[in-house]
Amino acid sequence: MLKKLLSTFLLSGCLTTFANATIVEFQTSQGNFQVNLFDQTTPKTVDNFLTYVDEEHYTNSVIHRVAPNFVVQGGGFSFDGEWPLVAKETNPAVVNEPIYSNVKGTIAMAKVGGQPNSATNQWFFNVNNNASNLDLQNNGFTVFGQVIGDGMTIVEKIAGMSLCQDIPMVDFSSENCSDLTTPGLENFVVINRIVVIDSSEVTDSGLSPVKNTLINIDETQDSGSSGGSIFWLSIFSICLLSLRKLAIK
Repeated sequence: MLKKLLSTFLLSGCLTTFANATIVEFQTSQGNFQVNLFDQTTPKTVDNFLTYVDEEHYTNSVIHRVAPNFVVQGGGFSFDGEWPLVAKETNPAVVNEPIYSNVKGTIAMAKVGGQPNSATNQWFFNVNNNASNLDLQNNGFTVFGQVIGDGMTIVEKIAGMSLCQDIPMVDFSSENCSDLTTPGLENFVVINRIVVIDSSEVTDSGLSPVKNTLINIDETQDSGSSGGSIFWLSIFSICLLSLRKLAIK
């Protein structure tokens, strides 16, 4: 009974703050673009992402990886004036929700190789149709949103930039990279901020996300009670505040 009451309290008092915010804008040094989040079907992942957004975790972080014709990855590192990039602290990992396919234009969570439920703060944009690889690898990578409008022009611009150790760089030559010349923040693709621009309960009615048909969803979820307990503890922590990975082969 207590568990049921706690669940009701959390859902009514907390999730409306986070899970209903379904369109966000990535404001970057290379331009702004919007992403529609799938909060109705990947709620745990969206809650996790929006918690980081609410904490301004992504503010002034940098895009730290581009794999040409594959992904643009960020969320986990910042630049403090010298090499190497600084890893940002993370919240507890979120349970994997591989409902949708890693097709071009989607955003998904990065995670540690061989650890399906290890996603924390890092995400990546699929700049190609990576379904045959990422829908199965590591029990599938959780797609939790889709770039909308002409936003992919910005993502593809970033994907086509010159790289230094896989990091997209601005006005930073290959010679600078080879000599490990210290860049400035202006040489990176910076996530200035991620903001919620539409907090409607349902904003994805006009979208047709592709389902992940290559994986048995039931087999990827925790069947025991431990995963649920961790989830509720995490949400309870978020409520207290509101009452106020890498490996992709």
